[in-house]
Amino acid sequence: MKKKIQHILTGREKQITKEETVRQPLPHMDFRFANPFIVVHHMGPKDIMPNQELRIHPHPHRGFAPVTFQLQGEGYHKDSAGHDEIIKAGDVQWMFAGKGILHSEGPTKNMLEKGGAQELIQLWINVPKVHKWDEPSYQSATKEQQPQVLQQDGVNLRLASGNYDGKTGPIKSLTPVISIVGEVEQGKQVQFMATPGYWTLLYIAKGRVNINQETVEQYNLVVFEKDNEEIILTAEEDAQILFLSAEPIDEPVAAKDNFVMNTAEETNQAIADYKNGLFGTLSF
Repeated sequence: MKKKIQHILTGREKQITKEETVRQPLPHMDFRFANPFIVVHHMGPKDIMPNQELRIHPHPHRGFAPVTFQLQGEGYHKDSAGHDEIIKAGDVQWMFAGKGILHSEGPTKNMLEKGGAQELIQLWINVPKVHKWDEPSYQSATKEQQPQVLQQDGVNLRLASGNYDGKTGPIKSLTPVISIVGEVEQGKQVQFMATPGYWTLLYIAKGRVNINQETVEQYNLVVFEKDNEEIILTAEEDAQILFLSAEPIDEPVAAKDNFVMNTAEETNQAIADYKNGLFGTLSF
């Protein structure tokens, strides 16, 4: 049976640094969390002029995984655990902050020198309490390493994590998370299936789609009811989408600043630990 739409959440602009503004459909005034999905940020598309200096300075995280889907351009990642990597259009990176990490990110040196279009989606994916104090880790997968799913002419959908359509995504997560990203040409129809009881979300990064006979414009996030399993999507325009489905984490969420813990006391402790230098150091 078809899954009913529970919410359509419009990404509103949110300034995250002096230089950077994103669209944020989650959390939203009408719907806070679909735990483990805590935050959805869509940055860009924006044109970077040659010889600009754009960088998000080193900042801390604890208790969740910041995940980046690079849609256009190139992204640079560096963290206090020693990871230093570049991802390009179509690539995915999945940093697990665990007990605490510093990282910085932004367009690559090459992008800043030459200029070009930059666009990405970043998610905050929660983990159960039992894993919040694990050691930090980092994974990435190129566009080519992500297997194609729901294949047909005019549909280019790639599985980044989880098991779907008989395939397994290259990214491993601490809780079952299915993430599929890609493009659907105008007029093409795709049938998604989701496990009943899971949170299931669909973000429209580009274009316009029809879901279960309802039109959804770009920059909107669809949150589905947990019951049932079928979602029918038809592209009314060439579209770029991100499909997410995950087993719920039925634990309290205390999200503040750059931390996702279970209690306000734990987030306040994380803030204090950062101020006291317990997250280490990271050069810009």
